[in-house]
Amino acid sequence: MKLDAYWMPFTANRQFKKAPRLLARSSGMHYWTHDGRQILDGVAGLWCVNAGHARPRIVQAIQQQAAEMGFAPPFQMAHPKAFELAEEAVKLAPAGMTKLFFTNSGSESVDTALKMALAYHRVRGEGHRTRLIGRERGYHGVNFGGLSVGGIVSNRKMFGAMLAGVDHIRHTHDLSRNAFSVGQPENGADLADDLERLCALHDPSTIAAVIVEPIAGSAGVFLPPKGYLQRLREICDRHGILLIFDEVITGFGRTGQPFAAQTFGVTPDLMTVAKGLTNGCVPMGGVFVKQVIHDTFMNGPEHLIEFFHGYTYSAHPLACAAGLGTLATYAEEGLLTRAATLQGYFGEALHSLKGLPNVIDIRNLGLVGGIELQPIAGEPAKRAFNVFLDCFDKGVLVRTTGDIIALSPPLIVERQQIDQMVDMLRGAIQRAA
Repeated sequence: MKLDAYWMPFTANRQFKKAPRLLARSSGMHYWTHDGRQILDGVAGLWCVNAGHARPRIVQAIQQQAAEMGFAPPFQMAHPKAFELAEEAVKLAPAGMTKLFFTNSGSESVDTALKMALAYHRVRGEGHRTRLIGRERGYHGVNFGGLSVGGIVSNRKMFGAMLAGVDHIRHTHDLSRNAFSVGQPENGADLADDLERLCALHDPSTIAAVIVEPIAGSAGVFLPPKGYLQRLREICDRHGILLIFDEVITGFGRTGQPFAAQTFGVTPDLMTVAKGLTNGCVPMGGVFVKQVIHDTFMNGPEHLIEFFHGYTYSAHPLACAAGLGTLATYAEEGLLTRAATLQGYFGEALHSLKGLPNVIDIRNLGLVGGIELQPIAGEPAKRAFNVFLDCFDKGVLVRTTGDIIALSPPLIVERQQIDQMVDMLRGAIQRAA
C-alpha cells in the first residue's frame, strides 16, 4: 500500500509513514489493525464513538437511507428526517434550547454560533457588539472563527492575525492549587472574574459573546473549578453578553448527563455539538439555540431569508439517519447517563496512577480523564507520545495532547476494560520514565 499521497491531519506524517498504524475494522469497544491485532478503544475514536463501534441500529439506518435518498438540497427545501432528528435532539437539550441548526462538524458549529451571536445583536439594534471573547488554551475547531477564539498556541501561530476584535480570558489550569483533584477542583471560581477585566478594557457594550468549553478537552482535560461556570453566566447576564458552550466533546453523555451544561447546572445561550450526535459514523454538527434568539430573527417579509448562513450538506440525509439511529441507541441502553454510574470506578482507577514516575496531575469527571506528565527537558510532548506508541503496541488506543494523556472511552465500557486501559497505561508510563 502506497502512503505518499495522503497528507494526514494533526499527525507527525514522517514518523507515521515510517511505522504506520492502520485500522481496518471495528466493533463494540475494539478496533482491529490491518494485520489483525485487536486494539481496545480508550478514546471513543476521537471523542465521538460514544455508543461503541458498528452498532446495528445506526448501521441499518445509514444503509436504508443511502438506498432511499443520498442527498436532498437544504436551501429552501428539506427532507423529513431533518425535522425528526431536530425534534428528538432538542428533547435532550437544557431547558429553553428549543432550536437546532445543523452543520457538518464541530468547527462549522463554532463558526455558526459566532455568526449567530453577531447577527443576533445586529438584528436587535446593537450592531456595535462585535467583539468575541474566547479563553486561553481553548479549542474551538480549526476554521478561522474557531481558531481566533481558540487559545492553543500551536494551532494559531502559523496562520496570521486571525479575526479582528477577539480577546481571551485566562485558562483554568492551576497545578499549584488543584493537582490530583477528583472531579471539579475546589479552587479557581475567581478566574471567571477575568471577564470583568476585559469588560472594563473594551467596554461590555462592544462584546457580543463569550465562548468556552465546559471541559477543555483537546488542551488536556481541564475541568471547571466549582462555581466558575456559574460566575461566567452571571457576568454575561449582567452585561448583556451571550454565553456559548462548546460541547463538541462533552455532549451526548460524556459527563453523566446528556450535556455538560446539565451536569454543571449552567445553561448557555448557544451550544455547539458534533461528534456524538451521529456516533462519529457520518460527519454532522449542530448549534442548539434558545427560543428567544431564534425568534428575534423571525421578522420582516416572510418570503425573505432570515439568516444568510448554511452549508450544502447541512442536515444531510445520511447524517440525519445516523443521528436518529444514534439517539435511539443511547435511549435504549441508557448510555447518556451511564458515565455517572461509572464515574467513581473510572476515577479511582485513574488516580491509582498517582505516584508513578513523572505523573504530575490526574483529572477526571464522568468518563473523561487526563494524566499530565512532566515533559522531557528540551523535548516537549515526547514523553506522552512514547506512552501513546507503547500503549498502541500493547493493544490500547489512548490520545495525547502535548504531555497530557487523555482517556474518553465509549460509554459502553465495562469495568474490566477500564482496568485493562489503566494497567496498560501504568506499564507504559513506567517504561517512558
